Amino acid sequence: MSRRPYSYSVLRYVHDIVTGEFINVGIVFLAPGDGADGPVVLAEFKDRIQRLRPLFPDIDRAAFVSSIGAIRRAAKGIAKQVESDRLFSSGDARAVALRMLPHDGSSLQWSDVGTGIAKDVQKEFNRIANRMLSTYDRRTEARKTDEDVWRPVRQALADRHIAIEFEPKVIRGSVDTIEFKHSWKNGQIHAYEPVSFDLADGDNIKDKARKWMGHLAAANIGASDDFKAYFIAGSPSDERLLPAYRTALEILRAAPSAPDVYEEGDLEDLVNLIEDDFRHHQNATA
Repeated sequence: MSRRPYSYSVLRYVHDIVTGEFINVGIVFLAPGDGADGPVVLAEFKDRIQRLRPLFPDIDRAAFVSSIGAIRRAAKGIAKQVESDRLFSSGDARAVALRMLPHDGSSLQWSDVGTGIAKDVQKEFNRIANRMLSTYDRRTEARKTDEDVWRPVRQALADRHIAIEFEPKVIRGSVDTIEFKHSWKNGQIHAYEPVSFDLADGDNIKDKARKWMGHLAAANIGASDDFKAYFIAGSPSDERLLPAYRTALEILRAAPSAPDVYEEGDLEDLVNLIEDDFRHHQNATA
């Protein structure tokens, strides 16, 4: 059996365009025609909302299922069109995928192209589809949110009777802004941001850290306020994702303005620091 080149593109459901967290929900696979064999287009899509709801509780079920159904129907027709051209060899899987669902800035987005060479096209498609899609079927447990990461900090402060009234704060730079969920002012703004990295895969984990790094870089240009950023990082529940989590921590630590990064095991150190700052502030204003 001759070896055939192939390409594929993965359909991602991007729940939050800002954070970029996604889950794979489909794949389109193309082995172009080579004269002896015609082109082969294979596709698979997942629309079981049970896969997504534990990760994205507020997903619009009806809209998601309807969208996947429309793509599935389009895929059948376009696959037949491509396969009817026995010598089809132009373009790649993403070009075919974009005929099924054009890029429109919505929550459903095609990935960059992956490529390879296979002896058995169907077997290779099954392998890639299983790796890209079925992984998430085994990860349906409830995941830790940003608020879950912040809750023990808030409770520890309450237990020590540290009555800080945290409030959201927008830092305005000359080219961009950044909003922290919990902040207070003591000479400078102390901004605390819980960041859960209990996400679907390693790419999501690192992407979330990269986005915060980018936010800090943009907001630091001509920042309207003097501020100190503190990140409280929640680790992934899947131990296989710990290397990506460690990389994410280093990304945050390397961000502009040198933010302090605390892990969940370091919360007592963070609370001690906040308490010291608060007591000092109380004494200074007494």
